[in-house]
Amino acid sequence: MTTSADRLGRMLNLVPYLQARPGITLAEAAADQGITERQLREDLELLWMCGLPGYGPGDLIDMAFVGDSVTLTYDAGIDRPLRLTPDEALALIVALRMLAETPGVTAGDGVHRALAKIEHAAGDLADAPVAVRLPGNTDRLEELRGAVDRRRALRITYYTATRDETTERVVDPMRVLVVGRWAYLEAWCRRAEAVRLFRIDRIDASTELDEPARVPQQAQPTDTRRGSLFTPTPNLPLVTLRVGRGARWITEQYPCEEVVRGPGEHWTVSLRASDLDWARRFVLGLGAEVTVVAPAQLAASVAAEALAALDAYVH
Repeated sequence: MTTSADRLGRMLNLVPYLQARPGITLAEAAADQGITERQLREDLELLWMCGLPGYGPGDLIDMAFVGDSVTLTYDAGIDRPLRLTPDEALALIVALRMLAETPGVTAGDGVHRALAKIEHAAGDLADAPVAVRLPGNTDRLEELRGAVDRRRALRITYYTATRDETTERVVDPMRVLVVGRWAYLEAWCRRAEAVRLFRIDRIDASTELDEPARVPQQAQPTDTRRGSLFTPTPNLPLVTLRVGRGARWITEQYPCEEVVRGPGEHWTVSLRASDLDWARRFVLGLGAEVTVVAPAQLAASVAAEALAALDAYVH
């Protein structure tokens, strides 16, 4: 899902790109940008509409089309690609340092080269005293990664936060991965007879067994390309919310099935939840910006917990 912020960054970088390539074909430009020709045309049309108050299109950015090629004729001074701000550079350095320390990263040399270039460009900023720690226990990360490499089964003791219970299970490791702030062991769980992701900081104990891992052919790795581990499916609860302006950001951060704008400043948003307990915590975190439309069970649980919280303040 492409957000408005993603599109803005792409369009601003598109200006110096076109300035350096007069007469480039739309097909070639779209391929370089990783978008379709239709998306490129929509971006160019929006750029062309940038103007000053009281004037018309073409005041700030202008271009000429000849057949299937485009030439930028006025760039409004945007003649260089965007630069990282100090905060963005530091955040990128920290992320790359963490990635470089992650056991099992296959492109380690590329990570170190990219890190060296950014640290050189950042200058003194790169020497800021920032502690970089991997999510989870580093020793356990290496231990689990070793089990994956050796293709050995594991017996783990795992704490499930949503049910507040600790269980013991035998798993067949598939891989270790880092998504967002957390490291996970992805494995075939013999107890659930399905692929499961186990947060490594919640694995209380692990023992490598003297038997090979037996990952069945139907086991499919989790798709993490969206930077999220959650994949909405039709069998999950459908939650419908009425959100105000301050909560519209959820439509860009979470996969939504339907977004209806209006009436007024409110939007009606429908999305899948992993379970209603997660949905209850999610809605309570949004506060007064959201009202539960459906299901009724969720509305009742949110109201009950909100009233209990208010009662705790009274007493």
